[in-house]
Amino acid sequence: MRQIIILAGSLLVSGVLAAHVIDQAARRQAPPPAATALAAVPPERNSPPGSVTIQRDPHGYFLVAARVDGRRMSFMLDTGASRVVLRQSDASMLGIHPFARDFNIEVTTANGVTRAAKVELGVVEIDGLTVRNVAALVSQDQAALSENLLGLSFLSRLRSFTYREGRMVLEQ
Repeated sequence: MRQIIILAGSLLVSGVLAAHVIDQAARRQAPPPAATALAAVPPERNSPPGSVTIQRDPHGYFLVAARVDGRRMSFMLDTGASRVVLRQSDASMLGIHPFARDFNIEVTTANGVTRAAKVELGVVEIDGLTVRNVAALVSQDQAALSENLLGLSFLSRLRSFTYREGRMVLEQ
């Protein structure tokens, strides 16, 4: 039994290290999403009322400019993130300054493990779609999160979010 546990632990560590190496290699080949966020294709204006269509960028990301409590911020849509996640510097621009003791949630990202603090955002808006009182996290260190994430705490409060023909369609 002990050997099985040791083997399983070794495989887990090997998998995490391999994922980290692959992620770092991919980062060297493509600019991080943050570098292209403001240059992302804006939502399509021919979307029906109550709907926003977001084109995938050349690197395969869905980047969008949003307003959080009235301030413009860039996000990457991430249906795998359970919450909206802000980098600490972006949270600071909103006047959100968690204490060190508030970073008590361990979060696993594609870039590694980091600590985060729970917060609530008053209003998150994307081109007319508005969600109030959005649960979010503030990521403790910017090295583990290269872009703010627009996760399910926002997306699940919409009527629907679907992927169609290389586009993400958000409907309220």
